[in-house]
Amino acid sequence: MTNRRTFLAGGAALAALPMLGELPASADTLPDYAPIPPSALGPAVNAQGYFVGRVQKNLYWVTDSTYQAAFLTTKDGVVLFDAPPSIGQNLQRAINEIAAANGVPNKVTHIVYSHHHADHLGASSLFGKHVTRIGHTENKRLLARDNDPTRPVPDVTFESRKTLRVGGERIELAYHGTNHTPDNIYIHFPDHDTLMLVDVNLPGWVPFDFFNINEDVPGSMAAPGKALSYPWKHYIGGHMGRLGTRQDMVVYRQYIDDIVANVKLALANVDPTPYFAKYGNNAWAAVKEYQAAQVKYASDPVIKKYLGVLAAADVYTATTTFLILESVRLDLGVGSQIHP
Repeated sequence: MTNRRTFLAGGAALAALPMLGELPASADTLPDYAPIPPSALGPAVNAQGYFVGRVQKNLYWVTDSTYQAAFLTTKDGVVLFDAPPSIGQNLQRAINEIAAANGVPNKVTHIVYSHHHADHLGASSLFGKHVTRIGHTENKRLLARDNDPTRPVPDVTFESRKTLRVGGERIELAYHGTNHTPDNIYIHFPDHDTLMLVDVNLPGWVPFDFFNINEDVPGSMAAPGKALSYPWKHYIGGHMGRLGTRQDMVVYRQYIDDIVANVKLALANVDPTPYFAKYGNNAWAAVKEYQAAQVKYASDPVIKKYLGVLAAADVYTATTTFLILESVRLDLGVGSQIHP
């Protein structure tokens, strides 16, 4: 436990550092946000910090209320889908719990990578070298580039589609173009009525900052429609504390469509003249304030519509709107004018 002397010594050390910016004086100075709808929350985690539950039949999911992974038990071993480091050793604990209850093997023999990001794969190395890892061909290239020992490159890759068969079970892996990342894949469990698509729709929540930091905005906007083209009832999105449903995907797609529609209105209706008149040759100041006005014009009605429907609608809708505005303007060419 930190004692008074340690605390004071630490305070003195901090005081000696150059000030880079003001720290919040207390929690009272932080902004307030709308309450989280209970429908966005999942089951409570146990004392070790995880929850494991059945999706359907022998397909299970694990969460720490922020990240998610899944695993399929088979007569020949366990197939794990992603290995988030925040869940870490609790992945094997969850598998052990289910295997012991059902009398099936608990050894992970395969790990399927949804995409290359460390926050979803950084515990892969915990399962050793004698595991078959599977990912898209671009996944292998990106992991080789990143050279992270916690994320061994996949042993098996595919370009467009792969049927994975382990212990009498079937998993359909597919690549439908870039979305969140250049290697993010669709993982379909046709015998378990489930789709896993990570970092696209976070069930019950709006996207993380700047539209989930998606690398391909048009591809990400198209992903919900591609997901809905599959037959499934259960959805594993990779984040937050609960599973998703088809209705979650429908609501999410409508949320994005509403932003796009309002962005197009903002591009047509927000007049840039006052901003450039005010800031003169300071072009960045003019652009900053002009785009802030466009974002507010487009996002305010969406925030109002989805408060109480999607958690954190008032937290990240504006930054998501900004990224979509830039994509609509630059990728789709909306609002571009040729100088006469």
